[in-house]
Order: sequence, then structure tokens, then C-alpha cells
Amino acid sequence: MRLRMHRTRTIIRIFPLLFFWCPMKSASFIFDRRLYGLLQEEGRTQFTTRELRDAYATSLEGMNFRIADVRRYVYEQIRRLLRMGWIVLDEDRRVRGQVYHLQPIPAQLQLELVDNGFENSLKTASEPEKEPAVLEVATLPLKSPTNTDQQLEVLHKEIRLDFLASMGEAERYKLLLDEMPHLRDRIEGDYLEAKDRSSRLLGHLRAIERTLNTLAASQ
Repeated sequence: MRLRMHRTRTIIRIFPLLFFWCPMKSASFIFDRRLYGLLQEEGRTQFTTRELRDAYATSLEGMNFRIADVRRYVYEQIRRLLRMGWIVLDEDRRVRGQVYHLQPIPAQLQLELVDNGFENSLKTASEPEKEPAVLEVATLPLKSPTNTDQQLEVLHKEIRLDFLASMGEAERYKLLLDEMPHLRDRIEGDYLEAKDRSSRLLGHLRAIERTLNTLAASQ
């Protein structure tokens, strides 16, 4: 009598996979109405920062403004558009004259257009945070000449240290931009901010130095 040997069978049951679709949450995006109008103009499928800046400056006809403020504002809006995927960089990366390509508005973007975007940015910029050394000068009790000289010397030293630190920061950003031009879109705004801060501190430093010279001459 022969015994049949049966191999062990493994039964695998295959269940259909169920996919559940969840709608993406819309992201609210507040954007300048003037810039939006410029981007919708015929032929504006690609542009540079300079081209968009000049077009935006033209739309501000009748206003008093500095072209440097317009450039800074437009550049910041370009960075926001890049982050949202509304525009993309051209394949040809350039240190100057970088070309951007306009894309369809992202589907998940809930666009909210506002008026006077540039004007409101100037109001915010006109109230900068005071540097620590500058903040202290308003609280110094400048009464006696001796006390005044000592306090101004201390203040001069503090502002000078802040100025040198800010200058070093700006120089490092400049070196990074020269050595790694592909980072321009990410750090150029920080570089310009460091330069502006250095300029303000230099003004404070010169004011303190002239005050010290005036006091020394009158003694």
C-alpha cells in the first residue's frame, strides 16, 4: 500500500485595495492686485526682475517713490510666487537677469487680491526695529558733561561693534552670491537687508562721533 505525500499549500487571499480621495485644503494667498494685472498681460509668459520692476514702477504713476524700494518689493513678491509654484526659474541660471516663467495658477491656491500692496509695505518699512544700541540712547540721562562723555563713549563702542557685525554679515552674503550664484533667489533679500542695516548703523556711528568732537571742541 502506497501513501501519497501531499505538499502543503499556502492560500493567499487577495483583497481589493480601497483608495479614499481627500480633497486638498486650499491655501489662501494674498497678492498685489497691480502685480496680478501685470502678470495677466499678453506676452508676460516670461520676465526678469528688472522687467517686472519697471512695469510695476510705471503703474505707480503719480506717486513719489524710490526705485530701490520698488525693486525690493517686487523681488519679494517674486520669491513668494516661486515658493507657491506659480512661476519657475529658467533652466539657464544667471547671476544677473534671471528669467522666470509664468505657470498656471496652482489649483490649491485661493487667491485674494489686495490694493496698495506697495504703499502698505512702505508703511511697515518706515517703522524699523531699533537696534539695541540705538534704543539705549533715548534712555541715557545726559545731564552733566562728564556723564555725557562717558555715556557717549560707551554708546559709540556698542554701535561700532554692531556696525562691524552687520558689515561682516553683508560681506559674507556677497561672497556667497559670488561663489554660489544659484542661491541668489534665496539669499539676495537677506543680503540687501544686511546692507541697509549697516548703512543705518554707520549713520548712527557718525552722529555719535561728531557729537563727541563737538563736545571736545567746546571744552
